[in-house]
Amino acid sequence: MQFGGVVATKIDDWKIFTYLEELGYHSAWAPDSQMIWSDCYATLALAAHHTSSIRLGTGVSIAGTRAAPVTAHSIATINKLAPGRTFLGIGTGHTAMRIMGQNPVPPSKFRDYLRVLHGLMRGEEVEYEGQLIQFLDRELECINTDDHIDIYVAANGPKALAAAGAYGDARVGAGNEPVSLFHRNMDRMRKGAEAVGRVLQDDFPSAVLTYACILRSGEKLTSDRVIEEVGSAALSSLHFWYEIYQQRGTDAFIQAEVRDTWDAYKTYVESEFPAERRHQYLHRGHCAFTPDSERQFITPELIRASGGLIGEPDEIVEQIRILEAGGLTETLLMPPVAVARDNFKCFADQVIARF
Repeated sequence: MQFGGVVATKIDDWKIFTYLEELGYHSAWAPDSQMIWSDCYATLALAAHHTSSIRLGTGVSIAGTRAAPVTAHSIATINKLAPGRTFLGIGTGHTAMRIMGQNPVPPSKFRDYLRVLHGLMRGEEVEYEGQLIQFLDRELECINTDDHIDIYVAANGPKALAAAGAYGDARVGAGNEPVSLFHRNMDRMRKGAEAVGRVLQDDFPSAVLTYACILRSGEKLTSDRVIEEVGSAALSSLHFWYEIYQQRGTDAFIQAEVRDTWDAYKTYVESEFPAERRHQYLHRGHCAFTPDSERQFITPELIRASGGLIGEPDEIVEQIRILEAGGLTETLLMPPVAVARDNFKCFADQVIARF
């Protein structure tokens, strides 16, 4: 198992990337959410300049906010600074699009986006919106496509999984999937690969974006320190569920264990946030901090349902071993900003050291 750190992209805190390298993390990821954080590529450029071994990439870049050739060019620019240790995480834009009141990129457009990325990042000529394009003036050496850049596709739905199998080098999922679901998703990716003449190996890289909190003696899920470490991640589940509720027009998918919390949250959203600006408020604090007004919704039931790695070190190691045996190859942690360094160090000392 390999381990990565995901940080809320803040350009004047680039030193957190060097800190992750010092702690022994395998990778560091900079998310691409333009309405709430710094630019991911500018931040990665600083990280690349100040690190030497840790793998660097987007966690994830958004297909709906940047044209595919621009994304390919941006990550190939980072690869010029960090050759051979650069990767691209790419997704449809759950947060980055919805925070503007827009829908994520639909599966068919996402698939074509991946096709263009796949070709350009291999130095090939590709068809883009009816025209043939390729990177030019390569003798100036402004970008680097000679050193391979892995494409990590954020995929959960069947069409996105098929596209990931067709054009991706790896998959990144959200939440700790049960092994049975993980295998089903891998099967969908294999079928997507077969459709374009590819064969996915059994060790095809697969990462999961999650969070962790190592419990201290006597701590419970209601302890203040625990809520400080896991609250923003747990709340992001509520934010996501509300988006799905709006999309489907029903909340029948909500688990019984969190029904009371969900009902209270839904009432809060619809009474506090005007409909025409609701999209601006729904993702406030997204995985980075806990808004004071939403702390009331962080219940033990919500924390359990949000799928993080919470427990004593032995318990967390066991959880990860089970996921690893099922085929997962990398665990990515995203702690809130205020406690990120402490969280990363605690996890490195008490969990990563045992792998």
